[in-house]
Amino acid sequence: MKPISLKTLENLEQSYQKDVHQKAIRRALAKTPIDQIAYVTEAELHTQFRFSIDIDTLPVTNQKASGRCWLFAGLNVVRELVAKKYGLKDFELSQNYQAFWDKFEKINYFLESMDNFLTCDSDDRTLKHLLQMGIQDGGQWDMFVSLVDKYGVVPKDQMPETYASSNTGAMNRLINIKLRKYAAEARALAKQHQLKEKDELKARVLKELYGFLCTNFGLPPKNVRFEYVTKDNQYQSTTFDSPKAFFDHIGINLHDYASIIHSPTEDKPYLRSYTIAYLGNVIDGKPIIHLNLPMERLKALVINQLSDKEIVWFGADVSRDGDREKGIWDNQAYDYETAFQMSFSMTKAQKLDYLQGAMNHAMVITGVNLIDGQANKWKIENSWGSEKGQKGYYLMSGTWFDENTYQAVIHKKYLTDIELKAYESEPIVLKPWDPMGSLAK
Repeated sequence: MKPISLKTLENLEQSYQKDVHQKAIRRALAKTPIDQIAYVTEAELHTQFRFSIDIDTLPVTNQKASGRCWLFAGLNVVRELVAKKYGLKDFELSQNYQAFWDKFEKINYFLESMDNFLTCDSDDRTLKHLLQMGIQDGGQWDMFVSLVDKYGVVPKDQMPETYASSNTGAMNRLINIKLRKYAAEARALAKQHQLKEKDELKARVLKELYGFLCTNFGLPPKNVRFEYVTKDNQYQSTTFDSPKAFFDHIGINLHDYASIIHSPTEDKPYLRSYTIAYLGNVIDGKPIIHLNLPMERLKALVINQLSDKEIVWFGADVSRDGDREKGIWDNQAYDYETAFQMSFSMTKAQKLDYLQGAMNHAMVITGVNLIDGQANKWKIENSWGSEKGQKGYYLMSGTWFDENTYQAVIHKKYLTDIELKAYESEPIVLKPWDPMGSLAK
């Protein structure tokens, strides 16, 4: 390793002092954010909220200070089908109900997973990963399917939001302290060959954390009263014996949908299915399966589904090149390379392999603008409330979508026979920390 010499520092400063461009940028940055310095006004010509395919949807939802985007997006897909079936103009399903059972199942998943690490070294990488992750708000489409399969859904008024369900940070912190404490105590008991005591400890922790969830979220309802008013102002009320019976009555099979990813990395050949080790919530629930396809094929599948007036659940990296006030993500709207006279560009594969890109938010695609069959912008229903963007709807440019979208959930009827066979093949198991599992953080 070579240290920086004083001569090197002197040369660097002399070179910088001669750079008139950087001098101007430095003065501007004293009072101006970086994004504004790099903003390209001309890009606005291509990001107007007008779309050739634009599906009418119900008002946007708000996940508030929580990471439940995947649940909100999944329930937004289901509620559109409920609204269509019953002729509703405004309706929400309870995100709190879904989050309660997700947390409870994740707690059990963690406790059971620790049985595989009772005697390994304390610095085992997988153990450290699981301990670091604990349980989080995030999740995957297939995890949503597992929850609905087991617990059904309920209208929002049957289990409304609480402060804790909308602001999950403190609750998650305490749950994870409890889980890490269990891991330490369970490993200590295992070393002493006290497996019966370890199992008793596990049952006690599960009971304690179930009560903790009830205290934070409220008690989940056991039956459903579905009370509503139709678009033509007709009042209706129906009672179901269970949330599962209510969902079954809706008549949608979530297993008809497949998760398609675009991961152009060397370790993931296209037309292969993948899963991620130790990623899940409901034990023995639906396995997490991703079919990797080229981006052009993923986009074609999304467009096919939108053309049939059905919205699309998807996952992307929304941490860059965006304006949340305007509700626009567009990588052509920011020119950092000209502003700072150096390259920042990386391929999508490089971003995945070198921790610069990964899914961190799930939403719903409700529209697209096609020019000569090619998508140049996409309309997005977000779950950040109606105050930002266009009443809560956002726009993604075509180039931004290509670079930062990693997953879309598509009805299997749009897949070719070869694609369907690949999806149903034995999946390749990826490491627990693979970026295709990052949405569950």
